[in-house]
Amino acid sequence: MLVGLALGGLAVGAVGWFVDQTRISAVAWAVTAGIALVPAVASVVAGLRDRKAGVDVIAVLALIGTVAVGEYLAGAVVAVMLATGRLLEAAAGERAERALRQLQAAAPRSARRREGAGLHTVAVAEIAVGDLLVVGAGEVVPVDGRVERDTAVIDESTLTGEPVPVTKRAGDAVRSGTFNAGGPFELRATTTAEDSAYAGIVRLVESARADSAGSVRMADRYALAFVPAALLLAALAWALSGQAERAVAVLVVATPCPLILAVPIAIVSGLSRAARRGVIVKGGGALEALGRADTVLFDKTGTLTVGRPTVTDVVTDSASAAGSAPAELIRLAASLDQVSPHVLAAALVREARERDLPLTMPQDVVEEPGTGIRGRVAGRLVAVGTAAWAGAAVGAAVGAGPGVAPVAEAGGRWVRTVRRRCTFDGSTAVFVGVDGRLAGALLLDDPPRPDAPRMINRLRAAGVGRIVMVTGDRAEVAESVGAGLGVDEVIAECTPADKLAAVRAEGRTASTVMVGDGVNDAPALAAATVGVALAARGTTASAEAADVVLTVDRLDRLAEAMAIAARSVTIARQSVLLGMGLSLIAMVVASFGGLAPAPGALLQEGIDIA
Repeated sequence: MLVGLALGGLAVGAVGWFVDQTRISAVAWAVTAGIALVPAVASVVAGLRDRKAGVDVIAVLALIGTVAVGEYLAGAVVAVMLATGRLLEAAAGERAERALRQLQAAAPRSARRREGAGLHTVAVAEIAVGDLLVVGAGEVVPVDGRVERDTAVIDESTLTGEPVPVTKRAGDAVRSGTFNAGGPFELRATTTAEDSAYAGIVRLVESARADSAGSVRMADRYALAFVPAALLLAALAWALSGQAERAVAVLVVATPCPLILAVPIAIVSGLSRAARRGVIVKGGGALEALGRADTVLFDKTGTLTVGRPTVTDVVTDSASAAGSAPAELIRLAASLDQVSPHVLAAALVREARERDLPLTMPQDVVEEPGTGIRGRVAGRLVAVGTAAWAGAAVGAAVGAGPGVAPVAEAGGRWVRTVRRRCTFDGSTAVFVGVDGRLAGALLLDDPPRPDAPRMINRLRAAGVGRIVMVTGDRAEVAESVGAGLGVDEVIAECTPADKLAAVRAEGRTASTVMVGDGVNDAPALAAATVGVALAARGTTASAEAADVVLTVDRLDRLAEAMAIAARSVTIARQSVLLGMGLSLIAMVVASFGGLAPAPGALLQEGIDIA
């Protein structure tokens, strides 16, 4: 509406001028300037209330000055310029809002829940943890869950930006907001709709939108020097020439729409682009800081590593009659561990499924927390746990009684070798006994994420000069991971307070980025110049403490977000410096009488376009 009124007033005045009705044209142009003056004054007052004097001060003085000296055409042109600027700024905001609307539009509304032999359509708000849902072909996954049986083909492009569907096997996690690109499958709900990943992402984007409005005006920092310089030059031009028109001309060409427009457009576009890549940046200030960071600190477990135990090797006791082939050892152990809630049990079951090994449901299962589990698998007695449990417990199961041979006498040297290896490389050993004897050990580790080396190389290429890993893990394990990834320093055996201290120490000499995913990382995330949380795995505490949230389980998106941030800031700075430079040249020319207010306003429009 403001643009329409400004253009309409300018046009009416032009018609009056062409038909030689100068009074009509003067009134039309003066009213147009007055219309633009109202929101400009409101903006200045709001800024002063927040103790900020931005570039809008010059626009207000220019509008008042043009009317005061009778340069009504110049006032109307400045009005059009300011109205157009507000329209472009609103358009930039609309562009950023589009990502949020797309997320909200894709949010699931209902689901089909299996109740007995039938299916019933329910609202997603009614879904409870443990409900069995059926997701049809082409439907949106309503809540976070796990594939109950068979396989599912999932299109995750709404969350990750990757167009290639991924195959999920039984037991694999599926996130809400993704699409079923294959046939129908059953989903066991692991969260409610309110706690699902997709709802959390929408809340994060809404938070980023709310926080970004007051942060995108980097131009106000430049205005601290530009505004006084413009006012001083205008005052000198008036004082030395005795002509108020020269001062008005200086103010007209000093009206820095490049400062008002270019910075918000560049920063908000950067926020929008990062959001499309699964990186939510909470405001323009965070984007600017991310673009100039030169030191990055990483948590290890779950950030640089996959964050869950993975079978890395199978060691069998060749001297034991119970020794089995590695695949058979995994199959027996995983079959037994199907009924165990232990995190290592889940790792063994996952390894067996990835190898397509057929699992058998165990019988006569007994589990002792912290020690192990035993039972019958297809007629064979199997025990999984510590070395003593795997040997002694199986012996007890077959009636050996309390006099069963201790592990030190049967395979003791082999067990010690496995333990020394685990100590050396930081892995964990799970021993497996079969039919009364130790048969082997499964070594589990938390390996580096596949995308971590690529991400570190991209950070180096982007200009990050120092990369540090901070972790609560043992020094020898942390050093091994750090050396493999090529970080500059490893700080191990850290408590949350130690991580906080490390971030503060690095922050004394550099702009820092801290990346983490757990509750213990939240203080360090809050203390860093920019805190980055992995929401795909992390906790609410870390996501709330962070300035940047990765909503996809892709660490290399951090390097991509930093490149986007750096480019956005560069574009904004280029526009600011170009606009200020051209305006300063025009101001000097106007101060010497080389530009009247009306031609100066038209020239300023050209500077805006440039």
